Amino acid sequence: MASRHAGSTEEREGLIEYRPLLFVVLIISGCSMCYELIISALSTYLLGNSVLQYSVTIGLYMAAMGLGAYLSKFVTRRLFRRFAQIELAVGLLGGTSSLVLFLAHLYLHGFRILMYALVILIGILVGAEIPILTRIVEEDKRHLRLALSSIFSIDYMGGLIGAIAFPLLLLPQLGFFATSFLCGLINCIAASIVLWRYGRRIEGVASLRVVAVVLMVVMAVGMVASDRLSTMVEGGLYRDHVIVSEQTPYQKIVLTRRVDDLRLFLDGNIQFCSRDEYRYHEALVHVPMAMAPTHSHVLVLGGGDGLAAREILKYDDVSDITIVDIDPSMTQLCAQDEAIVRLNEGSLVDPRVRVCNEDAKQFLQESHDGYDVVIIDLPDPNSEALNQLYTDSFYRLVGNHLVDGGVFVTQSTSPYFAREAFWCINQTISSEGFHVLPYHLNVPSFGEWGFNVASRTELHPDVKITVPTSYLTSQNAPALFAFGMDESKPSHMSKNTLNHPVLIEYYNKALVEWG
Repeated sequence: MASRHAGSTEEREGLIEYRPLLFVVLIISGCSMCYELIISALSTYLLGNSVLQYSVTIGLYMAAMGLGAYLSKFVTRRLFRRFAQIELAVGLLGGTSSLVLFLAHLYLHGFRILMYALVILIGILVGAEIPILTRIVEEDKRHLRLALSSIFSIDYMGGLIGAIAFPLLLLPQLGFFATSFLCGLINCIAASIVLWRYGRRIEGVASLRVVAVVLMVVMAVGMVASDRLSTMVEGGLYRDHVIVSEQTPYQKIVLTRRVDDLRLFLDGNIQFCSRDEYRYHEALVHVPMAMAPTHSHVLVLGGGDGLAAREILKYDDVSDITIVDIDPSMTQLCAQDEAIVRLNEGSLVDPRVRVCNEDAKQFLQESHDGYDVVIIDLPDPNSEALNQLYTDSFYRLVGNHLVDGGVFVTQSTSPYFAREAFWCINQTISSEGFHVLPYHLNVPSFGEWGFNVASRTELHPDVKITVPTSYLTSQNAPALFAFGMDESKPSHMSKNTLNHPVLIEYYNKALVEWG
């Protein structure tokens, strides 16, 4: 009994002695996960192709952690000091990672090399953290069980916290820069806990404390100045003056202006240019409206800028328009910003317009309403989340909401720059039994752009324009349905499904070809 009691007492003493280290493990593992996600998300934002970027980044990071764990065996002396140094180095590299990568993307041709080098370096340092911490505790043989159970269990828990906090809290509320600086600050705080709590066991602790304080100040200043830094860097990413920059839970919204040219970007991809957007939206709206026998009830999926709704409201027989856009920040901006309101003519506050901030697929699954016209004005299928809105099952859902004779249209990327992606969308719609007519036009800010209009009933390209327009007429409309040889449909195209998302492959292939 006495022996058991003594062991229990020693274990409690060990827990008290190393409790600060357990807390350090929790926070550094959370930061480690955030760095991994920051670089993955940032590379996707800057380069596209989220599957590739996340796969390569996470793979390199995990391999580097393994290398770091292996190299840690050569650290045999001054373990507390080495651990503190590693934490400070991780804090510096991880905290400045977003800023460094943005600047590198702007000014260096070897951006990818720098990005992967940063991933590997941070991964090596992070991989050495836990092995060194474990050996610190193992030096006291009485606490071996504590080292092997508590440290690893808390490490996994911290990773979970970081994985949840990054997409739900940190990135939406703080953005890339402030999130990176915050994680860097936390790493430096972890180092400071070690330096002050176990300072008697660290040689040259005074100099390390000074370094820790300096880095904490740098990270704190970076957090405070993150909005200003973001504005400066985005000024290089976008050719015009940035007047709105907002990271939402769903996307990065940037609005730029040059004299009378207003441009909206979502995740770095242009959505409209005020000088020529009328071409895009007239083609998107008036072709299906001309083909539909009635227009009483119209559904717009996407279109949070209100520009498609502006064109739809030109028809006197429209009773109501339902706009489904997942991002409330987007629809709020376009309903309140004076410049955008002048452009969309206040369509989002028109009494005939109802805005629903929901996922388009979920809306279709839950709604039982029928529509005369459905207009799909969604961003390009450059991610898995957007890809599902271009699949056969999604178009089946759309068809279920069409009344007899109803028509729907979807923007379909460029038949010239992304030829295979364009015709993949066409093939996918056709696979669901729709009659489909592809068409296209030139939008100067986009280039050659395409659409697919479809219905359960047969369609004919004899479009009659009956409302005021700036470009589209009954005379030039038939030309929209003619394609040149370099835009014609390839001999064999696969349809896009949830199980086999070939559209992303086609789209990313076009991005690589055209840079």
